[in-house]
Amino acid sequence: MGALYFEDFAVGQTFTTPGKTITEADVVNFAAWTGDNNQVHTDAEFARQTRYGQRIVHGMLGASLCLGLISRIGAFEGSSVALLGIDGWRFTNPVFIGDTLTCTVQIVGTRLTSKGTTGVVQRELTLINQRDEIVQQGRMDILMLTRAEAIRSVPGS
Repeated sequence: MGALYFEDFAVGQTFTTPGKTITEADVVNFAAWTGDNNQVHTDAEFARQTRYGQRIVHGMLGASLCLGLISRIGAFEGSSVALLGIDGWRFTNPVFIGDTLTCTVQIVGTRLTSKGTTGVVQRELTLINQRDEIVQQGRMDILMLTRAEAIRSVPGS
């Protein structure tokens, strides 16, 4: 799928991303990048004593992964201006190393900005594991170019 523009989105539209299996390297790298070395993520022996009996993946790794998975469908690539926020994000089930996650994006609202060159696309994101369990969910609204503005922005236009 190629880039979509503000006017291409409608309430109720849904996109589902390809999957990604979470690896040991994903967790180790995320811990290194963020400095979040909490034992529940990085210490197998410690985590074995917790309620889940094993290490859990960083919650924010899942939220971040949503954005990467969404980029793989191409709908927002090259036409998005800015992520406007993360609202009402919930961590409903743990994610474990070895889980395969997909993200569903549902369009829940659209609003043209006052300038008319961009619009807000309100998106409800749901991160789902291979057992069809919702592991994370919330809103990540995005500012999108209109098609006319995208054409005006092309060098030489």
